[in-house]
Amino acid sequence: MSYEKYKTKLSNQFPAIEDLAIKAKKRIPEVAWAYLESGTGDEDLLKRNRAAFNAIEFTPRFCKGHIEADTSIQLLGKKYACPIGISPIGLTGLIWPRAELILAEAANRLQIPFCLSTVATETPEEVGSVVGNQGWFQLYPPKSLDLAFSILDRAKKSGFHTLVITADVPMASRRERTKRAGMQMPPKMTPKLTWDGIKHPVWSLKTIQRGLPRLRTIEDYVGKTDFKFVSGFVGNRLGGTLDWDYCKTLKAYWKGTVIIKGILHPEDAYQAIKIGLNGIWVSNHGGRQFNGAPASIKALPEVAKAVNKRVPILLDSGVRTGLDVMRALSLGADFVMIGRPFLYGVAALGKCGPDHVTHILTDDLKNNMVQLGVESINELKSLSLG
Repeated sequence: MSYEKYKTKLSNQFPAIEDLAIKAKKRIPEVAWAYLESGTGDEDLLKRNRAAFNAIEFTPRFCKGHIEADTSIQLLGKKYACPIGISPIGLTGLIWPRAELILAEAANRLQIPFCLSTVATETPEEVGSVVGNQGWFQLYPPKSLDLAFSILDRAKKSGFHTLVITADVPMASRRERTKRAGMQMPPKMTPKLTWDGIKHPVWSLKTIQRGLPRLRTIEDYVGKTDFKFVSGFVGNRLGGTLDWDYCKTLKAYWKGTVIIKGILHPEDAYQAIKIGLNGIWVSNHGGRQFNGAPASIKALPEVAKAVNKRVPILLDSGVRTGLDVMRALSLGADFVMIGRPFLYGVAALGKCGPDHVTHILTDDLKNNMVQLGVESINELKSLSLG
């Protein structure tokens, strides 16, 4: 269905990202919701991500006459209508079957970046065929460089032009909420999951059509589709080896734009620029990796000071509104990447979901820029908060 045809109705029914989250929770099984929403440990960082955003205030200026907010921005040689892109999330097919393909098609349609995870449930070849020129590829660095090069070759051949190296996963984290919800690797049709599936018939039907979620990119290197073997391969072969020499090797091999994701310390940002990386992505992995980390928005100003406009800065973790996007831009980010809200949209509304999430965030950003009294992103970034 065409989003434009239903935009007014959806805007009234789902005016905020939280409304999509409520709808999504009703449409997917408990284990899928727990996987999407979970942090690590007692999940305090999830709360602190939101609290840190909410603590940021602006002092508006008035009597400026008519203001039209322009949200367009240049990033890495491309012009975007709004500084918003889609973050990578692994095992996305558990949330909604074919979710990566739905998001990639939307990114191409909306002309916003979409970043595909190494541990996605769809392959670079499948996603590359629909994402157009908006494809970024996120790599969990394998212990074997030969494996890394093979994965990068596939991504490059499939049309992905920007490489994102994830730095903040030295090992798998503890996701306690998912364990309580009965998350197993591989997913098994237990009586609990079967009953949950019966209660969510649309999700179940689409899952039957597509099959239980699989890490399709990785299983090509295992020689089996059995999730137990594939997830064991992921645990043993991905992560835990990243250092700056490894990053330099990937940069040289990729021969294109390389961003490092998961930076919170200014010195790490400085070092990434020193070895020639093209962008810094400030992130605490959406609160899913290290519960003791700072909120990404809290870490942003010091990282921005270290970067000193030499390369673009991206940010994610905790963004839920256009006002949050404005807050991030005002503190030094050049672009904001967003994960969970886009999956709320897919789970709640299917193919129209990403369009509506983008509409909510863009409309809210423009509204808040006018409320503040600024007309452009550059003007916003030149303000002093307070």
